[in-house]
Amino acid sequence: MDAMEYKGYRGVVRYSAGDRLLHGRVLGIDDVVNFEGADVEKLEKAFHEAVDDYLALCEKLGRAPDREYSGRIPLRIDSALHRRVAIAADSEAKSVNSWIADALEVATMPRRADPVTRRKTRRAPRKKTG
Repeated sequence: MDAMEYKGYRGVVRYSAGDRLLHGRVLGIDDVVNFEGADVEKLEKAFHEAVDDYLALCEKLGRAPDREYSGRIPLRIDSALHRRVAIAADSEAKSVNSWIADALEVATMPRRADPVTRRKTRRAPRKKTG
């Protein structure tokens, strides 16, 4: 799914056939900020206005707006899973952190339809060279 970006904020969009509108929401913040438009131009304008309104409201309330995530995830998992992850990471000569980051990267890649089965699949990550 493609995301829109404006002033460091990302918005994700879905189409609603019921009301024939594009509906979006701003990602990565604790507040709920939505926007909508009948076409891409109106949607983009509404997204920009929603972000600007959010920033103005935060300023008016005297609080800092939410920003991008820090990149740190405190993670609690079952000890048996922890062991399997550590073994898998070691077998690929990676740290547990790098192995989990790679697994999350694959899990969040856009899905594409397999031309043979027509089922959604995830693309394999490209091997880094160099």
